[in-house]
Amino acid sequence: MKKNTKKLIIVGSGPAGLTAGIYAARANLEPLIIEGNKPGGQLMGTSYVENWPGNERILGPELMTNMRTHAKKMGCVFAAESITKVDFSKHPLTLWTNKNNEYSCDACIIATGASHKKLNVPGEKEYWGKGITVCAICDAAFYKDKEVIVVGGGDTAMEDASFLTKFTTKITIIQLIDKLTASKPMQKRVLENPDIKIIYNSTVTVIHGDKSHITDITIVNQKTKEQQKLKADGLFLAIGLKPNSDPFKDQLDLDKWGYIKLTNHTATSARGVFAAGDVADPQYHQAITSAGSGCMAALDAERYLVTTNK
Repeated sequence: MKKNTKKLIIVGSGPAGLTAGIYAARANLEPLIIEGNKPGGQLMGTSYVENWPGNERILGPELMTNMRTHAKKMGCVFAAESITKVDFSKHPLTLWTNKNNEYSCDACIIATGASHKKLNVPGEKEYWGKGITVCAICDAAFYKDKEVIVVGGGDTAMEDASFLTKFTTKITIIQLIDKLTASKPMQKRVLENPDIKIIYNSTVTVIHGDKSHITDITIVNQKTKEQQKLKADGLFLAIGLKPNSDPFKDQLDLDKWGYIKLTNHTATSARGVFAAGDVADPQYHQAITSAGSGCMAALDAERYLVTTNK
C-alpha cells in the first residue's frame, strides 16, 4: 500500500473541488485533488450552460475542462482515484482509495457532489443503459424521431426535454405533482414548445422491454389511481440527487437526506475537515454556488492550517 502525506487533500473534481484547488494552490497549500469516479462532476453530462458569469453560453464539459486546466496550471496535483474509507477521528486525517493507496493530510475538503436518483421500479435494473439514462446530452442523438419520456419537473428535466427537441418531436414529461418545480424561464421554454407533452400527478411503476431494450412504461395517476401504458424508446430520469457522502457517514454528521452538516460556513463535525458543493447543499444545486462554496472552503482550510501552525 502506497502512503502519501499532504497538507491539504480535496476530494472531488467538480466546480466546488476545482475552485477549492485553485484557491488552495494560490495559497501555496500544494493541494492534492482526488478526482473520484466521475471527474468533472455533473456538468460533464450537461449541454449548454447559460448562467455562468462571463460565458454567455458554454458547454458543460468545456467549462469543466477549462477549470481543470486552470487548477492544474496553478499547481494542483490530481489522482484518478475514489475514496472508499476515511478516518477523521484523529490527526493526521487518513483516507483510503480504490487503488489501495493510503493518504494522510492536515486538512481535507470534501467536494464529492451528488448523484442522480433512480426510480427503483421493476425493469429499471434490467434495462439500465438499454434505453434508460440520466444524461440527455450523452444519449439524445440515439433517439432521433423516437418516442422519449422524461421523468421529473425540475430544471434538469426541463433542460433534458428542451435538448431532446433537437432530435425528436415525440417527448412526454412525467411529473409527480400537479405543477412543474423548475425555474420560471425553464418552465416557459418547455410549456411553449408544442413538441413536449406533460402528464401531471403521475409516477412510473413498471418499465417494460423486449430483453434488449425498453419498449413501454406503465404510469399511475396518483389521484385517480388510473394506469396507462406509454410507448417509450428512451427514458430519461431527472428526479433529483443523492449526496455522495457514503464514505463519510460514520465520520461526519449528516442530515436525514445524507447531506453533510456544516457549521461556521464550511466546517464539518470533524476538526480540519471542510465541505463544499452539492454534497453539503440540499437547496441550490448550481455550479456557481458550488464554486463559491469551494472558494469558501479553501479559505477556511487555509485559515485553519495557519492557526494550527500546520
